[in-house]
Amino acid sequence: MRIITANVNGIRAAARKGFFDWLKLTQADVVCIQETKAQIDQLSDELYHPEGYSCFYHDAEKKGYSGVALYCRQQPDQVITGMGDDEFDSEGRYIEAIFGHLSVISLYMPSGSSKEERQVFKYRCMDHIMARLDEMKTSGRDYIICGDWNIAHKNEDIRNWKGNQKNSGFLPEERAWLDTLFDDMRFVDGFRELEQEEHQYTWWSNRGQAWTNNVGWRIDYQVLSPSLKGKVLKTDIYKEQRFSDHAPLVIDYDYTLTTE
Repeated sequence: MRIITANVNGIRAAARKGFFDWLKLTQADVVCIQETKAQIDQLSDELYHPEGYSCFYHDAEKKGYSGVALYCRQQPDQVITGMGDDEFDSEGRYIEAIFGHLSVISLYMPSGSSKEERQVFKYRCMDHIMARLDEMKTSGRDYIICGDWNIAHKNEDIRNWKGNQKNSGFLPEERAWLDTLFDDMRFVDGFRELEQEEHQYTWWSNRGQAWTNNVGWRIDYQVLSPSLKGKVLKTDIYKEQRFSDHAPLVIDYDYTLTTE
């Protein structure tokens, strides 16, 4: 089973940069997209409903903002939009596809970098998601939560870790939240299941020469329920083409996708 997660920073802009041409070649079973920045009525072109996939969108109420999507090669048993809280669901941040015993989620966590109010909003969202994650762990089901989590976990996940310890996305409270998720709750960072080279990132600022100099952050994850530990076969951060300020994260699993 192959799963891709990609923050496209505007799905129409990514399309113009060749995202859907690349997608045809990937043979992905599920594609998790964040930051569509579009309403469903703006995506009527068949381009946004690629052949061979069932496509599901969850838009933000605010036009040109946020939004998540799932493309599924196999028709899901059920699709859930929203995480159960109007404050976050109005921003289109969560969509879940259920395939038998497995759920695959496209999640777009808030950023707190624009102003203090958004950081407070991010903390509220983190609290809400942590409660949901606790429910997932005790459900007995398998989960793969893909997306832009907007937090770099450890020093090796950010090039300039010394200079970013007071910045949103690398704050001690945010990193401790991921410690709880991975260390205490035993969820799995899919990318780190395999040995990786140094300086592997998924997002680069558009300022300066961040991309050229690989001054990046790893903030895009595929987070696995504890039951899926040991199932990762291959990982890849795709950087041969640039579709947005993020790079797609591709993970292959020793797992057969089935429906009820």
